[in-house]
Amino acid sequence: MFLEKERLPAGEKRVRIKICGITRVEDALLAANLGADAVGFVFYEKSPRFISPLAAAKIVCELPPLVSAVGLFVNATQQQIDATLAVCPLDVLQLHGDETAEFCAAQTRRVMKAVAIRQAADVEAVAAYACPVLLDAKAPSGVYGGAGKVFDWSLVAGLQHTHPLLLAGGLDAGNVDAALNVRHWHALDVSSGVESAPGIKDAEKLRRFMAHMQASGTADHSNGGEFSE
Repeated sequence: MFLEKERLPAGEKRVRIKICGITRVEDALLAANLGADAVGFVFYEKSPRFISPLAAAKIVCELPPLVSAVGLFVNATQQQIDATLAVCPLDVLQLHGDETAEFCAAQTRRVMKAVAIRQAADVEAVAAYACPVLLDAKAPSGVYGGAGKVFDWSLVAGLQHTHPLLLAGGLDAGNVDAALNVRHWHALDVSSGVESAPGIKDAEKLRRFMAHMQASGTADHSNGGEFSE
């Protein structure tokens, strides 16, 4: 059962929740039952959270209705993305590499583009993408993803974009309240902060994270959890 809570006041926007780096069906189902809007699968072979499209597809088939499946790709070719989609029924593509705005726009699924942030100049890249943008910490050269690191959120507190903004990078139960106080986010994306090991979710950490979201009053899941703009 989904957690019950009061509906948000009229006009207030709830913050959606994505649990990324899923490799086990039990973790996906726990996330969904706790109120997550989406679960993410990493199709980047160099990641410790890598999962094959076939294994991810088996998990997606077990998800309850209205929980979205997000596929994370890093500099994949169009052929590789299409081959994955032929096997795994993804709702959203998370492009986490050096993909161009044109490549993002050419996709047949909804897209969110990750933009890595370390300094003020990095924020300028957001404007190039006519799609939702996931703001993550900038990793060392040649590494993609924030590696569980937090960037300076004040750099994006006043950022304006015509599409939704999502936050990732080092989120956990200990800092989620601070993240929510920076600005309104379309969604928070958590991975390592709710794990016991890469790709293995910790049930207690996940429950604590979701409880903080529920207590904040921004996570209303009374209508289900479709992950979209």
